[in-house]
Amino acid sequence: MEPREPRPARHPESLMMGYGYVPEWSEGAIKPPLFLTSTFVFKSAEDGEAYFRQAYGLDPVDPKRPMGLIYSRLNNPVLEILEDRLRVWEDADLALSFASGMAAISTTILALCRPGDQIVYTIPVYGGTDYFFEHIAPSLELEAIPVEAGPGLAERVRSLPLRRPRILYVETPANPTTTMTDLAEAARLAGELQYEAPAESRNDVAPVAPDECLLVVDNTFLGPVWQQPIRHGAHLSLYSATKFIGGHSDLIAGAVLGRRDLVERVKVFRTILGSISEPFTAWLMLRSLETLKIRMAAQQENAIALARFLVDHPAVSRVHFPGLLDPSSAEGAIFRRQCSGPGSLIAFEMKDPEDKAAAFRVLNRLKLAHLAVSLGGTETLVEHPAAMTHSDVSPEHQLRAGITPGMIRVSCGIEHIDDLIADFRQALDPEA
Repeated sequence: MEPREPRPARHPESLMMGYGYVPEWSEGAIKPPLFLTSTFVFKSAEDGEAYFRQAYGLDPVDPKRPMGLIYSRLNNPVLEILEDRLRVWEDADLALSFASGMAAISTTILALCRPGDQIVYTIPVYGGTDYFFEHIAPSLELEAIPVEAGPGLAERVRSLPLRRPRILYVETPANPTTTMTDLAEAARLAGELQYEAPAESRNDVAPVAPDECLLVVDNTFLGPVWQQPIRHGAHLSLYSATKFIGGHSDLIAGAVLGRRDLVERVKVFRTILGSISEPFTAWLMLRSLETLKIRMAAQQENAIALARFLVDHPAVSRVHFPGLLDPSSAEGAIFRRQCSGPGSLIAFEMKDPEDKAAAFRVLNRLKLAHLAVSLGGTETLVEHPAAMTHSDVSPEHQLRAGITPGMIRVSCGIEHIDDLIADFRQALDPEA
């Protein structure tokens, strides 16, 4: 393909309407067409050779001459437009799309880590991520070390027996407690930690990533609108694009964006592992990016109102929501520094945080809110973290992370707030 247009000096919301796409190349269609093809024709044998050498990391990437189209496991016009737009929100060098959030996470870990490396990760963390670190990483000879999320992360990490720390993995706000971790502090900490690559990794299947500890952030809960980890020093920002980016509960996808050399390395692994998103899903995400900010703003407005209602309810002992943090607290200060909004995820605990039966009764009584996992869709979703999304997390980690039997997680949608509050009121007050 020809080199793409320079990025105009416009706000992300405006760039979502056309950046990376030239209508004249597609018969003047105002929206990008869907390219449902497996393979692409080369103009010459020389072009085919050059494209493959870039695809497999055999030649250095030339940003002025992007790799041409080869095969939809490697690239596709719709995916390239999508990835151009995904990187805009955080002003990242490059972005990649994946078949799922877990595909993005696992491909990144496989691309950047080698046997003997250590991964320090904050808890609580998404259940699938926790499972990967706890059960799959050891089989790859990777040591994954959990550490509590929140203020004081650096002190806790410095006390760990670290020999070869490769990745500092942070999820903030944490899932499901919404605990805030300081990204600037985490970036400084990653810079302090010394990573020494083993000699045998010098001859690798792709250009070797730098010898440094890398800050990798799962930005699914607030990003990309309300928080941009790259701007706070993260090397890579990861997403389950199924959530807010997709936003309609009708697709599964993931994304990785960040520093060029790291993303290029991850891209080679994505090519070989086949973890790329498919064209129709990418096309749906292009549609969704156009309304991303207005959807997230509407969801956030509902979450603020619902959180205030829950705080005052006698059946609720505690509400976890960044918008309720005391500005003078350590977490409140973190929130003010790195976020432009609290988002739309709430976790609340029943009067007795150990009362799983009470939480189940509320979940079973809700009528407008749907009892389903996932988040970020236009509809309100509720679930029980301890028994559902985080059921594979060990009881020890659940206890350390503050996931209680009486906790309910809410992803606020865009319903009318009066109806939403009425639904939670009747679920919490069955006799009213």
